[in-house]
Amino acid sequence: MRFTFSYTVILILSFASIVQAQKAPRPNIVFIIADDLGYGDVGFNGQKKIKTPNLDRLAAGGMRFTQFYAGTSVCAPSRSSLISGHHTGHTYIRGNKGVLPEGQEPIADSVVTVAEVLQQAGYKTGAFGKWGLGPTGSVGDPNRQGFEAFYGYNCQTLAHRYYPNHLWENDRKIVLEANESLRQTKQYAPDLIQAKALDFIEAQSNDQPFFLFLPYILPHAELLVPDDSLLQYYKGKFPEKPYVGQDYGAEATRGGYTSQPYPHATFAAMVARLDWYVGQIVAKLKEKGLDKNTLIIFTSDNGPHIEGGADPDFFDSNGPFKGYKRDLYEGGIREPFVAYWPGTIKAGSSSAYLGAFWDLLPTFGELAGTSAPQGIDGLSFAATLTGRGKQPQHSYLYWEFHEQNGKQAIRQGNWKAVRLNAGRQPNGPVELYDLLKDPGETTNLASKYPAKAKELGQLMNQSHVPSALFPFGTAEK
Repeated sequence: MRFTFSYTVILILSFASIVQAQKAPRPNIVFIIADDLGYGDVGFNGQKKIKTPNLDRLAAGGMRFTQFYAGTSVCAPSRSSLISGHHTGHTYIRGNKGVLPEGQEPIADSVVTVAEVLQQAGYKTGAFGKWGLGPTGSVGDPNRQGFEAFYGYNCQTLAHRYYPNHLWENDRKIVLEANESLRQTKQYAPDLIQAKALDFIEAQSNDQPFFLFLPYILPHAELLVPDDSLLQYYKGKFPEKPYVGQDYGAEATRGGYTSQPYPHATFAAMVARLDWYVGQIVAKLKEKGLDKNTLIIFTSDNGPHIEGGADPDFFDSNGPFKGYKRDLYEGGIREPFVAYWPGTIKAGSSSAYLGAFWDLLPTFGELAGTSAPQGIDGLSFAATLTGRGKQPQHSYLYWEFHEQNGKQAIRQGNWKAVRLNAGRQPNGPVELYDLLKDPGETTNLASKYPAKAKELGQLMNQSHVPSALFPFGTAEK
């Protein structure tokens, strides 16, 4: 009798746990991408010259990933990898290719995006920042790729300017008259975009989950920020070498970079402003009572740039790694990555999970209680975030890059292989590195381990599915 009673109680408790789990609300998801922010540009990864208190608090209260990678080393294909769940050997957009009159090559309508997956699962969806995956009205329009609301730069070339002549709100062109068609610097676009993002959160409630995608343009070149307290704090702190560019005025073009007398101070202030924006997002979530059930992820789209007067070496922007934007060495693709979810992700934790942008679609899908499209390259790392279940692992990660005659890279365990001139030499030699012993990729071990170099070179060839739209070495900058 005692056994029967105990067994019945266990059954009741187990059933109650299942019911409770089924009723557990799905998390809101806020995904923040910086533009050209390096692994070492944030305090939680060792930055000493620039203060990032809000990002550091996210890291202290959440999980810091030490081996997470972007889709590739420039904007559009990295974002394509993110939203499609495919690495750049398979994803539709593999390079920065502009189209007229404004925008980039549109992602295909056949691509199932992370926003569409979450929208079909009942999420409200909004994107605020830089798109770069198809002009307004095309099949790549964010409104046609799962986002109910969009505000910001549709075209990444226009996003070279922080005081542009217009932005887009869904299909409506918002002319920034105070900027007088690049003649004045009155309306700072990142501030306008941030205000719309905060409005999106203000309109949310606990009745329906939401997905907020924030592809900020800070700290992408050009080096320019309002002359407020953030900039004043850094002026005079660093040696400066003025940069001479293409100034705002009658001759300004949308793709240029302005001159900057304080490039170091300005870059620091841009990173600080990005950090301030993140703090505003967290504060707004708390104000609305949404913070406890919101997963916030912060990362960057690729490594640090060297355009417009930027000086990543001065700030040690790529941390211990070699390479910058447009490189497939670690500095070009390994990114700062933090996940924060109070009560679910263990505060102050870190993970060495070997992942990349194509993992985000299946991860968000699993957390939303739905399935990812078949045939994608990504793996869900929800088990790592929640501490529940066994985490699947990649057998390898693959990247390709379609400028500078084409590049390829493979990460397999601690091994990293890089092939240059892939467009001209598709079966060419590879460089081989042991990242455990040599994270800075200083010693090429291909001659010492020829079998491993050959194996990874063959794996590169297997991972690259040729694209008529983006043949190796021909993509536009």
